[in-house]
Amino acid sequence: MTIVISKAALATAAVLSLLAAPPAVAQTPAEPGVTATSIKLGQTVAYSGPVSAYGTLGRASAAYFAMVNDNGGVNGRRIELLSADDGFSPPKTVEQTRKLVEADGVFAIFSPLGTATGLAVRKYLNGRHVPQLLVQSGIAKFDDPKEYPWTLPGLPNYDTEVKAFAKHILAARPHGKVGILYQNDDYGKEYLAGLRAGLGARAKEMLVAEQSFELSDPTVDSQIIALHGSGADVLVIAATQKQAVQALRKAGDLGWHPMMLVAYPAASIARTYMPAGLDASRGALSSSVFVDPSDPELQNDPDLRAYKAWMEKYYPSGNKDDTLPVAAYVEGQLMVEMLKRCGVGVTRKCVMDQAAHLKDVRVAMLRPGVTVGTTPDNYNLFKKLQMLTFDGQRMVATGAPISAE
Repeated sequence: MTIVISKAALATAAVLSLLAAPPAVAQTPAEPGVTATSIKLGQTVAYSGPVSAYGTLGRASAAYFAMVNDNGGVNGRRIELLSADDGFSPPKTVEQTRKLVEADGVFAIFSPLGTATGLAVRKYLNGRHVPQLLVQSGIAKFDDPKEYPWTLPGLPNYDTEVKAFAKHILAARPHGKVGILYQNDDYGKEYLAGLRAGLGARAKEMLVAEQSFELSDPTVDSQIIALHGSGADVLVIAATQKQAVQALRKAGDLGWHPMMLVAYPAASIARTYMPAGLDASRGALSSSVFVDPSDPELQNDPDLRAYKAWMEKYYPSGNKDDTLPVAAYVEGQLMVEMLKRCGVGVTRKCVMDQAAHLKDVRVAMLRPGVTVGTTPDNYNLFKKLQMLTFDGQRMVATGAPISAE
């Protein structure tokens, strides 16, 4: 049975039904960060540093919980979000996370940004039985409930996406020559390994060039020149916004128009394709589980109208067409659902029990056919993803949602 969390009819009514619940009764707090009237969550996000553009995730998260609080909170409790800047630096993440847990006394860490940053504190949080919920990374290491039962990933698995890319390449360009630009960390290396595995026996023949980059590199121009020189006619870009923009722009400058597949963390019209230039970006393939808020064909959809009304009221400085606030909106709904299911007796153990038993949950701003589901043995939230093609104006669904299983 599918659980429909939000079905909007008018403006912000999309999410308000989520929030209605009887007020909490006064009780002695059983857990850090929980009082009779509030629940304190912590978060680390890059408001500064090489990926500071992703700071919008933290601002949108705060905006989501502001709406929740204006409508009575969760079971009568307000949500207090303490969002700290870690500059996308693992040592800083450790420092900020320890402060949030030990000094600020947060109940849980919610939607922290990043792979290396999330891994840097995973053992610490699990050792203290502090939930690390909806981590903004798709690396497969975060789906390990046996070793790290207090960590729940929040994004589709990178390995799933790149293997879908490989299937597409084998079907559309079976004799193609593939080059990959990848970030030299766990994120990028997972795409590289997944691409090799997805191409299977053809990998040795088809994968003709691999170029890595460091986040500190000023540009990726030299890597794109090398990939172009390899003769590749397929380009996989496993990067975040800045380097994806540079890669697309440089390929366009070279007059190089390979089949382009862009990892979903960078696959945004507003943040990547427009800055790179529409001509350079047209035809790029990616995937997503989230609705594209800029899609002209969806502007009358009730859920999208409610989403944009929320942005207008609670995050007016944000880009309404960007997909990062969509991710925060979806993760906020899931956090509320897990807390709501615990009733007035909110505990860390209860929240993790709910996190491990999300069955066919549907929330506003997920694409058609995409639901959330977990089991105690599998914390991968998303079992399906939608392949997309950027046609120069919008992301066009390419085929039916692809199963991860």
